[in-house]
Order: sequence, then C-alpha cells, then structure tokens
Amino acid sequence: MTTPITLCGFAVSNYYNKVKLSLLEKNVPFTEVEVFPSQSEGFLSESPMGKVPFMRTPKGVLSESQVLTEFIEDSWPEPPLFPRDPFARARCRELIEHLELHLELPARRLYGQAFFGATVSEETRKEVAPVLEKGLRSLGRLARFSPFVAGSDFTHADCAAWAHLPLVSQATRKIYERDFLDEFLPQAKAYLALVDQRPHAQRVSADRKAAMDAYLSRAKK
Repeated sequence: MTTPITLCGFAVSNYYNKVKLSLLEKNVPFTEVEVFPSQSEGFLSESPMGKVPFMRTPKGVLSESQVLTEFIEDSWPEPPLFPRDPFARARCRELIEHLELHLELPARRLYGQAFFGATVSEETRKEVAPVLEKGLRSLGRLARFSPFVAGSDFTHADCAAWAHLPLVSQATRKIYERDFLDEFLPQAKAYLALVDQRPHAQRVSADRKAAMDAYLSRAKK
C-alpha cells in the first residue's frame, strides 16, 4: 500500500528537514523522493519556483515549507505541534517567521562559501553580519527555551529552530571565525543538544549526514 504523502527534496536542505521532522514527530506515514532544485518545465509544474521541498498529496502538490507545516497540522491534528490557544499558536508562528526571515534568509547568503566551495564577497560579509547580530538579539527576546523554543512543549517552531540555527552557527564560524550563536544566543546550544536527543531528530541528522557525504563524494569526482 502506498502512503498518500510524498516529501520531495533532498536531505541536506534545512527546509526539507524542518518538514521531515514535523512529519516524523506527528507519526504521519510518508515516502521520500530525492530531487534537486530545477527550472525544468516538468519540475516547475510541481514547484513553481523550482525549489524544494514540495509535497505530493492525494489532492495535488503543495510547495513552500511553512505551507507544508500548516497542511500537516491541519490534516493530522494529533499529536498537536501547535498550541490550541490562538495566541500561543500565533507565538509559534511568530518564532518560525523570525527564524526564517531574520536569521536563515540572511545567513543563506554565506552558505556558498561556508559549505559549497564558492566565494562570498567582502561586501556581502559586511552586510550580513549586523543583520544576523540583530536577528539573534531579537530572537533572544522571543524565544523561551523552557525547555523548548516556545515553552514547555515541542512544537513546529522547534522543527524550524533545530533545522536552521546550527547553520547560522556553522556559517558564521567559517566566514567570520566567530560563532554568532554562541555570542548572541548562548542558551541555544543546550537547547539544540536537547532536541538532538529526540529519536526523530537523530534519524533526520543521520539522513542529512549521509546525504552530505554523498554530495561531497560526487563533488570530488
């Protein structure tokens, strides 16, 4: 019997892993298909911007990771990964928006050099640093870390934070020889270690490592 949900993308992608962890934590049956961003007509018919992840469902294809998160929660409300209370639920969404708009998006400008052998211009280095510093300071005002990012319960906001924050740490260490996460949000390291202990996070981490090893092996050929 085939599962109704197919998650399409690749396991190195933090946005893919954000969605994958949500599916696993909610015990949603799904299959995975490895695909890479493309501007081919066939790919664009499923992912209009040519990005990953996207999700095939019985009713059609959905793209954009936060749309997938909301679809997962609406379709499989148990166990909940958003609070029932509307304000607390909005707080979780606020955290995800903040993580992705004010941290992951600017940090992404560094990924080419940090992870893939490209070169970041000095202008980009200078532009990104203060944006990340401001984003981390403001995240410190929003995040709870008690023990999870939004409070006592594990939520979709944790799926996003766990996927994105380590990349900010790694990228800034490689580009600036400073760990911005340690400097501006030191409590995040213990929090990430806590999430690392979850069995589903361990599975996603193992799959990500295997995918990165395969990518690096192909790049050397």
